[in-house]
Amino acid sequence: MDWQAHRREAHALGRAQEYLKQITYGGNDGIVTTFAIVAGFAGASAEGVAQIGGLAVLVFGLANLFADGVSMGLGEFLSTRSEHDMFHARRVRELDELATNPAQERRELTAILHQRGLNAPDAETVTDILVRNPDMVADLMMTYEFGMSHPDDDSPAAKALFTFLAFIVFGIVPLLPYFLLPADATAFRFSLVATGLSLVALGLLRWHATGERMARCVGETLAVGATCSAVAFAVGWAVGGA
Repeated sequence: MDWQAHRREAHALGRAQEYLKQITYGGNDGIVTTFAIVAGFAGASAEGVAQIGGLAVLVFGLANLFADGVSMGLGEFLSTRSEHDMFHARRVRELDELATNPAQERRELTAILHQRGLNAPDAETVTDILVRNPDMVADLMMTYEFGMSHPDDDSPAAKALFTFLAFIVFGIVPLLPYFLLPADATAFRFSLVATGLSLVALGLLRWHATGERMARCVGETLAVGATCSAVAFAVGWAVGGA
């Protein structure tokens, strides 16, 4: 059975839910990283970014956007690959322990099942059944003993792509006013509004994917973005005024 297709069809699990972590992380970081350039320039100049020029904002912003987007995408790829390698190496050791020291592994499995809610006799009975299939026991031990889920359905390339695309799509929003308007206080205000709206959109996407309270999803996303943006503006103001 294709479990990815089953999850999407039987449980209405869409791409946004499958890759929510990558979309949220990449999107939020993209917005904050790019607006930090704009806010830093605005804070550094008493006249706003007008003294520095819109071209400088765009050059620094776009360079930072794509460099960080590629870095984050590749970082996600390497991180996921490392998790896969760690899981498979640990699982091989677990299978070896099942073969060389089955009594100890049997006791561990019985204890785990008992901790998960089975009474002692039922835990023993289930263990008797499970130990006939070492691969299944190894997967259970990986989940309940080591807290590691099976990664075979996770594609490092897909996770990297979603991280990169979310970073670029959301991250370019704070720069859009500088493509359309002169680099003055008005452009900065529009950038500020666009940044807020993109953070709201990201929060709504999170709400749609998780089903959690809308106010919490949007509020947390806005709070994180506003905090980081305020820090960028404050640092620019402190350095520019020094």
